[in-house]
Amino acid sequence: MNKFMEFLEKILLPIADKLNNNRYLTALRDGFMVALPLIIFGSIFVVIANFPFLDRLIGEEAFAAYQEALGPASAATLSIMGTFVIIGIGYNLTKNYGLEGIYGGVVAFAAFLILTPQMVDGVSGVIPTSSLGAEGMFVGIFTAFIAAELYRLFVQKEWTIKMPAGVPDAVSRSFSALIPITLTLSVFLIIRILFSFTPFETVQNFIYTVIQEPLTVLGSGLPATVFAVLLIQIFWFFGLHGQIIINSVFDPIWYALNDQNLTAFQAGTELPNVVTKQFIDTFLVGMGGSGMTLAVIILIFLIGRSRQLKELGKLGAPAGAFNVNEPIIFGLPIIMNPLIIIPWLLAPVVVTVITYYSMLTGIVPRPAGIIVPWTTPPLLSGFLATGNQWQGAALQLFNMFVVAAIWWPFLKILDKNYYENENKAEKK
Repeated sequence: MNKFMEFLEKILLPIADKLNNNRYLTALRDGFMVALPLIIFGSIFVVIANFPFLDRLIGEEAFAAYQEALGPASAATLSIMGTFVIIGIGYNLTKNYGLEGIYGGVVAFAAFLILTPQMVDGVSGVIPTSSLGAEGMFVGIFTAFIAAELYRLFVQKEWTIKMPAGVPDAVSRSFSALIPITLTLSVFLIIRILFSFTPFETVQNFIYTVIQEPLTVLGSGLPATVFAVLLIQIFWFFGLHGQIIINSVFDPIWYALNDQNLTAFQAGTELPNVVTKQFIDTFLVGMGGSGMTLAVIILIFLIGRSRQLKELGKLGAPAGAFNVNEPIIFGLPIIMNPLIIIPWLLAPVVVTVITYYSMLTGIVPRPAGIIVPWTTPPLLSGFLATGNQWQGAALQLFNMFVVAAIWWPFLKILDKNYYENENKAEKK
């Protein structure tokens, strides 16, 4: 095992160093770090607002009022997290060039707003919240890169207004940024106008069509499910909300299969489908969030030596128990981290195959079509999703051991790397 870990360190650490020195990937990573405290705040209140079966304890009317009162916490953070990431990317990339980072951040966000359709239900001048959140992240990331680069280009060409000596510094900087910002935003306005003459009408529609149409040819079954799960992990690795992107295509299929199982369950007949919405939500996502990171949190408590991982484990455990894992995704980090790409991609695929064949062969009952709240903790969710069968909980427990086994050597390397860096920092 030690030789295997040394081999991984020899292969993966140089790759990590190269990626860490890439200004675009660094800006992307640091852009997500800007959003991290806001994401954690929103995640905590998502859990509080969605305690399983609370509606049955206090009544549906009281539960609705309770959720409405807490809703703004996540609506103002998680629901528009794309805005913070876009500003963070623009800021950090511009600052990397030695320029005023704040102008790079605001021009990136303004460029994104120019490209964003500003109409909801026929009412103009209204920006849909979904466009500012995870759904708009794909467009937002590329917009931030391009806007920051254009702003940098115009500044370095000295297409700026130079104010005379004696003018306050803040005023001078604002006028210096005026022409570069105007030219940058004009480019994005032209792009928006050009797309309005195409069948796509907007940049967002173009991106969604390019991503989604190839996926619609896929159906149900193990190959399609493995492919969908793998895409979710890949999108998350690059900072995109894989669950939202893939669910928008597969949810109609998964929900239809779910309804078929529910009908059969209520009739007392054999359940026809293995893969359903609850197959995904309970036995994959419902084990700590995308990537089943509850097992990773448990592993951190068992083997972690670095302060960074120990504190992250304490921070991520409460949310992870209710399948909210943004603290782990952005804090480990998982995004753009080559040290963990293998377990991040491999573990969900292995668990998908194990779960599929466990149910196909009858070792574990198939999902009964019961919609279990996604914040229901693992083991309880597996029990409920299979029609109150203990085998569902047992399968989740077994799968967590599988995930932990796959992650162990890679997390050990990451922890060792953090631990050594912390010791070097203390000696300076």
